[in-house]
Amino acid sequence: MTARIGIVGTGWWANFNHIPTINETDGAEVVAICDLDADRLAQVGDKWGISARYTDVAAMLAAEALDGVMISTPHVAHTGPAIAALQAGCHVLVEKPMATTEADGRAIAAAAARAGREVLVPCGMNFTPFSRTAAQMVRDGRIGEVRHAVCQMGSALEDLFAGQPMLETADHMFRPPASTWADPEKAGGYGWGQMSHALSWLVYVADLRFESIYCAFGRSPTGVDYYDAAVGRATNGATVSFSGASTVPKHVGMHMDMRIYGTEGCLFFDNERARLELRRLDGKDELVEIAQQEAEYDGTLPVRVFAALCAGEDVKNAADAENGARVTEALHAFYRSADSGEVALIGGAA
Repeated sequence: MTARIGIVGTGWWANFNHIPTINETDGAEVVAICDLDADRLAQVGDKWGISARYTDVAAMLAAEALDGVMISTPHVAHTGPAIAALQAGCHVLVEKPMATTEADGRAIAAAAARAGREVLVPCGMNFTPFSRTAAQMVRDGRIGEVRHAVCQMGSALEDLFAGQPMLETADHMFRPPASTWADPEKAGGYGWGQMSHALSWLVYVADLRFESIYCAFGRSPTGVDYYDAAVGRATNGATVSFSGASTVPKHVGMHMDMRIYGTEGCLFFDNERARLELRRLDGKDELVEIAQQEAEYDGTLPVRVFAALCAGEDVKNAADAENGARVTEALHAFYRSADSGEVALIGGAA
């Protein structure tokens, strides 16, 4: 079967990553697009040869027999389209962060459960073979009970979070808008925009959910977070240290450094040095070989998984609605704590 895919939000990332990836993937086709900006809708439709164009999500869902919907609207506009698409019987890919409030994250997860459909959040590192291996090691008890974790991430996006044009997008059809990335009133900042990747990986691999977080920010010229420093406690009692920085030099790029400590050993993952290491107290260590190219971020990978899901294939969704809801809970707590100067409790886990 060829899966019929609709796109909601036709800006920078949809054009640079989502639409071309689906076009190059067997078994799926973008058949409809939706955007509030009629001029942009026309440009995108003409470029990719998509004739079904809508400015209303409900109209698109009613008129098109869609198997899946990909949502790449601004961060604060994910929830409504995601729930509407789920209620229409579609699988949904919704850009990270899945939502920007704890309540909205849980509402999307509940809608997915009611509809019997999948939500996939495209945190690409989760979908790699080595991340599946890491998650299985933890599930198999290879490090014992998880007691502590370190979740560190850095990105070369100082310009983006300062409200400046992103250097790498100078020749793109559209560029990331400052209104999404650098406006504190619209869920701008490094936590929502990038730490969502690292948190998703930690939640997937260590199977953690958080009950409280204390966070402090270092802010950009626009007032969003350039730097995130936080400590948290998971529902199983484990402690977690979080660190994020947006000012990595462009020639260095993104890096994630994750360490999970348990009662029988620890697990180290570092994509900069392409390593995944299991270190056990009994000395029965395991080193997983990762090629450097494998460890580099691939934005097409989760899109290809989503296409296969919509086509009816049996796939592993390593960043599902529950994962997205837990990440949203944690990040919402980041921002509440940084604003109040106090520990933020997470309601669903209290």
